[in-house]
Amino acid sequence: MSFPELNLADNWDFTELWIDPTASPPYVLILLSSDSGETKIYDPAENYKTIFSSSTYKESQLWLLEDEYERVEQRLYTRKVA
Repeated sequence: MSFPELNLADNWDFTELWIDPTASPPYVLILLSSDSGETKIYDPAENYKTIFSSSTYKESQLWLLEDEYERVEQRLYTRKVA
């Protein structure tokens, strides 16, 4: 799996999975939020193409909710290594 626009080892704070539960099987999108608060939404079905980006999490969340996506319960955080 490759994410060409973000260096995941250094640049992200958390990721979320969002699904369209009306699709069968459910359609999945991946939201990544960087340490600076910038967010990008990737579509795994489109070779992880960025389909939306924003300077805030709230804007990305509203975009997903507008299209009736639902967030999968658990948020995954990066572990900072000292």
